[in-house]
Amino acid sequence: MCRMALYLGPEITLGSLLTEPDHSIVKQSVEAREREEPLNGDGFGVAWYDPELEQPALFKDVRPAWSNRNLIELGRVVRTSALMAHVRAATPPLPVHELNCHPFRWGRLSFMHNGAIGGFTQLKRALQAKLSDEAYRWIQGSTDSEHLFALAIDEYQRHEPGTLAALEASLLAAIRQAEELREAAGIESPSWFNLVICDGERAVATRAIFGNREGVKPESLYYHVGRRYVCEEGVCRMVPVEDAGAVLVASEPLSADPGWQEVPAGHLIAIAADRSLEVRPLAL
Repeated sequence: MCRMALYLGPEITLGSLLTEPDHSIVKQSVEAREREEPLNGDGFGVAWYDPELEQPALFKDVRPAWSNRNLIELGRVVRTSALMAHVRAATPPLPVHELNCHPFRWGRLSFMHNGAIGGFTQLKRALQAKLSDEAYRWIQGSTDSEHLFALAIDEYQRHEPGTLAALEASLLAAIRQAEELREAAGIESPSWFNLVICDGERAVATRAIFGNREGVKPESLYYHVGRRYVCEEGVCRMVPVEDAGAVLVASEPLSADPGWQEVPAGHLIAIAADRSLEVRPLAL
């Protein structure tokens, strides 16, 4: 599995998520606290938005995040109001390749996944058969995650672009179609769906596991809301809520700052353009 984080709010440096917090994403690449295996060293990726650009910028590498000096330098100087970061622990037998690093990008959308589709290698051909020609041609790598995003892309285009409803519908459709295939094939391995999709202004994230026969919890996911998020003199914190202005979503709390709340299992979190959010049960 992997670790990931999303930020929406007033401009911050990339380093405010990547390197500065006590339990930053780079720290989670080598010392995750809520996984049995603490290492997430099979590459990393960052997507960030600039209001003057049509698409989010991407920086990915197969080297571990903890050893990439370029990532540290970018984190020091690049500023953004919308940021996604991901450190990867590849699911066997998927290869470690730059094309398989998250986040993935399509138009204004960025997407990342912490989890796996149960029996993906058995389902891959059937899943691809569900895709439009456009979505199929868009896929470059070999991960189940990118295929999930392709399913979401097709659903997104059936809705009004640039809306929270379209983002939510696209994630739910991707999960539903993947689960229909897994169940039809009689695959008993569970699927883990901690997903995040973002268009630079709004986002939707899910925390779920399906086909779980042993009572295992889904992968961890938390959120934090405040007026703004700041890193000062080595301490990162959320300034308390007056008007909701900043939102963090992360696999693990980035710091000991009070206010982090766990996303309940089987729920989604929907974040609107005004940074208001709603946490509710995930209904397929």
